[in-house]
Amino acid sequence: MNIFRLTGDLSHLAAIIILLLKIWKSRSCAGISGKSQILFAIVFTARYLDLLTSFISLYNTSMKVIYIGCAYATVYLIYAKFRATYDGNHDSFRVEFLVVPVGGLAVLINHTFSPLEILWTFSIYLESVAILPQLFMISKTGEAETITTHYLFCLGMYRALYLFNWVWRFYFEGFFDLIAIVAGLVQTVLYCDFFYLYVTKVLKGKKLSLPA
Repeated sequence: MNIFRLTGDLSHLAAIIILLLKIWKSRSCAGISGKSQILFAIVFTARYLDLLTSFISLYNTSMKVIYIGCAYATVYLIYAKFRATYDGNHDSFRVEFLVVPVGGLAVLINHTFSPLEILWTFSIYLESVAILPQLFMISKTGEAETITTHYLFCLGMYRALYLFNWVWRFYFEGFFDLIAIVAGLVQTVLYCDFFYLYVTKVLKGKKLSLPA
């Protein structure tokens, strides 16, 4: 495992922990898109079904179980335990406009036409756009809490670091996965405007506001 994948995994894990702690400590899920969290739960479920068929390493298995568990824990907190604080009026992105096209694309463009491979490809495509409901929600409300922006920043860093991971693997291992790279680029591009606002405002102690 190279340093970019390790730091990317840690950044991803940090994002998940930040979000869970934010919800649990504040006893509120205000400002959090439940739809994005459902999409992430679908992503991890579809991607890590190989837990039932193969074992790579203790680290690999542990991270997969943590991601799946935390994803469903987040969905539970939003839609069950702290449902009264969930802002469904602003979390109005039509997720079917993401899931249906992504599902069709996964069937058409994949490495091998098999159930697990199609589900893995589906998860890669879906992850690249799963944050859109959250960004859409922020644009509707016009602002985001600092803790929410830290969560988004860590997610963006995770994806950016994984791009470096693909470059590293290509030069040192001869490994190249066009599907993962293109999806990663799309996801990173979605964060670019947010990164700029994060650096220019949040890190200077200002409240993040996005145009509606």
